[in-house]
Amino acid sequence: MPEQGQRGDEAGGVPDAAPPAVRVEGLWKRFGEQTAVAGVDLVLPAGRFVGLVGPNGAGKTTTLSMVTGLLRPDQGRVEVAGHDVWRDPAAVKARIGVLPEGLRLFERLSGRELLAYTGRLRGLPGAEVDKRATQLLDVLDLAGSQHKLVIDYSTGMRKKIGLAAALLHNPEVLFLDEPFEGVDPVSAQTIRGVLERYTASGATVVFSSHVMELVESLCDWVAVMAAGRIRAHGPLAEVRGGAATLQQAFLELVGASGRDTGESLDWLGGAR
Repeated sequence: MPEQGQRGDEAGGVPDAAPPAVRVEGLWKRFGEQTAVAGVDLVLPAGRFVGLVGPNGAGKTTTLSMVTGLLRPDQGRVEVAGHDVWRDPAAVKARIGVLPEGLRLFERLSGRELLAYTGRLRGLPGAEVDKRATQLLDVLDLAGSQHKLVIDYSTGMRKKIGLAAALLHNPEVLFLDEPFEGVDPVSAQTIRGVLERYTASGATVVFSSHVMELVESLCDWVAVMAAGRIRAHGPLAEVRGGAATLQQAFLELVGASGRDTGESLDWLGGAR
């Protein structure tokens, strides 16, 4: 990763006294009569690949939106890299990168123009923006499409240019909401390689997903969410417990292991 904004000690590690990447206390969010997030308390360690997993409607996107300052909570407190998200938003935004689900980009800019615009908004010198943009476009296999308008990008290309924009200022914590959704295997492998290199530098990735196999292959720390609450959290092996896979442990944690899997649909697939 670029040298500006180095993290950890001189050897590249994470100092023992480093604050957690994220600290969430008593987080609530309601939409009318529906409670999306119901009193979440969570501490995410720095320098880890963290997975926030849960079924559809569990509250993952709402939680990440509040953690990153995109949505104000009804109650609760959030700290990112030691800074309060709502009391010190400028300090937090300087230290995070965000790739939200359904990311809206400036579609009438080319990929390179989008990165140049993003870098300048972040206050980076023009020459440094150009250097980092060139490196990111190359690594993410977008160099051949850098002058194409974003509106003409495929889903996978949009995810990659969005990731490039989120990484451009070398953040301490990177938040990704379903980063592999709708992405082809080649692009997914490229994104995965970049994220693994990023966390190896001492940075933190927090990403949400409902694909357990992906989380199990990428993450070393997991939080399981269902019905707006955290059901389990900790190192992957600890959350998995005695289950053979994270998928099995997840189904037990969210109370779905005994659910009807279609036995009552005796008419389905029968003679026509």
